[in-house]
Amino acid sequence: MNRIPHKTSGEPNPFRSVTLDRLRRRTSMKWRTYPADVLPLWVAEMDVPLAEPVVRAVTDALALGDTGYPAGTAYAEALAGFAAERWDWHGLAVERCAIVPDVMLGVVEMVGLVTGPGDPVVVNPPVYRPFFQFLTHMDRRIAEAPLGADGRLDLGVLEETYRRAVVDGGRAAHLLCSPHNPTGTVHTAEELSAVAALAEHYGVRVVADEIHAPLTAAGVDFVPYLSVPGAEAGLSLMSASKAWNLAGLKAALAVAGPGAAADLALLPEEVSHGPSHVGVLAHTAALSEGTAWLDGLLAALDAHRRLLAELLAEHLPGVRYRPGEGTYLAWLDCRPLGLGDDPATVFLERGRVALSHGPDFGTGGAGHVRLNLATSPEILTEGVRRMAAALR
Repeated sequence: MNRIPHKTSGEPNPFRSVTLDRLRRRTSMKWRTYPADVLPLWVAEMDVPLAEPVVRAVTDALALGDTGYPAGTAYAEALAGFAAERWDWHGLAVERCAIVPDVMLGVVEMVGLVTGPGDPVVVNPPVYRPFFQFLTHMDRRIAEAPLGADGRLDLGVLEETYRRAVVDGGRAAHLLCSPHNPTGTVHTAEELSAVAALAEHYGVRVVADEIHAPLTAAGVDFVPYLSVPGAEAGLSLMSASKAWNLAGLKAALAVAGPGAAADLALLPEEVSHGPSHVGVLAHTAALSEGTAWLDGLLAALDAHRRLLAELLAEHLPGVRYRPGEGTYLAWLDCRPLGLGDDPATVFLERGRVALSHGPDFGTGGAGHVRLNLATSPEILTEGVRRMAAALR
């Protein structure tokens, strides 16, 4: 599969367009959870202005009073066009898509279609904390297949976990995070093909959370799970939410492989009432008209990964950091610093910088923090300076 490389768009670095004073006027979770003296580098919100096509779509809808319930297939068509251009994937069928409120609620619906209460769901920790929370709330049994020491899928461990998950004859699923949060690992076509082969062999249904799909580093290929051989029975959740900073404009798409179309058809009709119509319009505009803005963002994130590596080498050389292949999240191994299982608490209390707590990501998270580098170079620099100051 040949991915279209990042284009030179001429767009300015979007992270330089918003000052800290202006960011502190925001009322979202990132900027209201902690006191004003804390620098927030934790939750997955970006410090950017929105892409102009998104702003236009939303303001036009408000001017028209177009704030009813969502309808039509424009969102799915926009995603199919984006997938064809960016990932050379022409297999995203609009008729096998359904609008869902957001990716995690979509995960709940998809897991609910292919498993029942008490059934096992495989996850690959350290992984996004809500996986554990939502699955537990659904009365599903979590089966861990931890990532390898290199931060990649351990196929031997995964196979053994699949085998144990189905030994009692129940229905099992694998909630796959792709690209992986928090490590930033982008699974290769070979890895995903191996997952598909194992899933087919053991009868495990794969549900892929692909919310970070557009956010890959230069030269890294994102491969949609449903595009690999053997993944026909898989289900995917996709959205423009992370790449265009639209978490507050709720809308996502559930996408079924050919072998999962019958499952998706069982999705209750009322689920489609949950997404925001204005959100659908915003996500559609992002995917169809916001690619130049995205290219500017991706170039900036590449620069920020390099900057973070330089800052850590200078100020916190004990921290182990492998720049991620995707997402705008950095997974930092702080164990050499001797700060215990939850170094984020130390950085918050002593340095007044908020990071995500490593233990929240499950097995493999102790001694780590997750840092959101989707901010300005100045804020990123100040964040590392505060982390270093916490050690004095």
